[in-house]
Amino acid sequence: MNHEQSRELYGRALSVLAGGVNSSVRATKPYPFFIERGDGAHVVDADGNKYIDYVMGYGPLLYGHDLPEPVAAAIQSHAADGPMYGAPTEIEVELAEFVARHVPSVEMLRFVNSGTEATVSAVRLARGHTGRDKIVVMQGGYHGAQESTLVEGDADNPQPSTAGIPEEFAKHTLPIPFNDPAAAEAVFEEHGDDIAAVLTEPILGNMGIVMPVDGFHDTLRELCDDHGSLLIFDEVITGFRVGGLQCAQGKFGVTPDLTTFGKIVGGGFPVGAIGGRAELIEQFAPSGEVFQSGTFSGHPVTMAAGLANLEYAAENDVYDHVNSLGEQLRSGLRDILADQAPEYTVVGADSMFKVIFTRDGATDRGGECGAGCRQDPDCPHYDHCPKTGADVADADTERWERLFWQAMKEQGVFLTANQYESQFISDAHTEADIEETLAAYAEAL
Repeated sequence: MNHEQSRELYGRALSVLAGGVNSSVRATKPYPFFIERGDGAHVVDADGNKYIDYVMGYGPLLYGHDLPEPVAAAIQSHAADGPMYGAPTEIEVELAEFVARHVPSVEMLRFVNSGTEATVSAVRLARGHTGRDKIVVMQGGYHGAQESTLVEGDADNPQPSTAGIPEEFAKHTLPIPFNDPAAAEAVFEEHGDDIAAVLTEPILGNMGIVMPVDGFHDTLRELCDDHGSLLIFDEVITGFRVGGLQCAQGKFGVTPDLTTFGKIVGGGFPVGAIGGRAELIEQFAPSGEVFQSGTFSGHPVTMAAGLANLEYAAENDVYDHVNSLGEQLRSGLRDILADQAPEYTVVGADSMFKVIFTRDGATDRGGECGAGCRQDPDCPHYDHCPKTGADVADADTERWERLFWQAMKEQGVFLTANQYESQFISDAHTEADIEETLAAYAEAL
């Protein structure tokens, strides 16, 4: 493939954008390819190269790059009426009603502009509600670029994970391993009276995709109930993708106190939301004492996109289609790995997928793993599966980024550029796309 135009654009970008990009994950080596347009399940770059797209905007594009007619019409109609008003509109009420009708934990919402803003606001609300300062997070979890969660280490020695965050901020965040109920119990035993909330993704989605061990979220629910803390599910990635319209909390049967949303809930436009019991959400100003505000919150075009997006999913077999393709792809990947790289692990659920380059995975995997690791304790390979963010970090991450991702790109398959970010299937993908992708995996591996 020729990438001359992308290289030239990157040179220009380096002069005016920090690192030549506006999000650090886009800074692929030796330089990123620049997208010119989307086409169904594909993207076309500035040099005319076409790729099957499994990045899908890092998750928001449930329908790919060609929106269903009702979704496109709703967006165009609201954009034509005026860009925004600084006043409420009916469409934001309708989207809130739809979400509250379908998501188990949600009675009321506050819309914001990004997943990061949603989790920032949810943490502030939890602290305001409880009068406590400390937040428990999962090691390897990701909740946006915010001070309260850009923290590494463990509960005994939390440290900022980036420059620019005072150590005094980090001491209020307590990281524990995902899927470790004993660690959760221990942190509550020591800090229970000071813990405002546990903030977790139902599935680790920015750390290679790690499914929860059965009962882990139930343990978090019980600990929060026992100590008067809030359980917050970050469903920015999983919301309206895993578990359909009930989201991952419906799939796993655990109801959090607060839920943060992003990505799909805005139909591919910048959006975030905090949902939960009315008594909690009403503590946001002006009805309560926890300040939260935003000029672009509830933007009518975004609200229209989100509502039309979700209504279309409710009225059509979108989830059946994307989840079936997910099963097909993960099953095919399992068979390829059995022959070519048996120590690697297929992970994912519904329309999410990834191959983790585990170094010490079981080399005699059979059908027990199904179409992706399910964290089943009865599986003979259970001990070899990655269960925490640290397990994924121990994988051969350099091989993924420097060799495998490049090889897939040259075969016309666009994957997330590191070992950690999830990959997504859209309604625009076809069985033929899946078969072409499997052939590319077999060749690259």
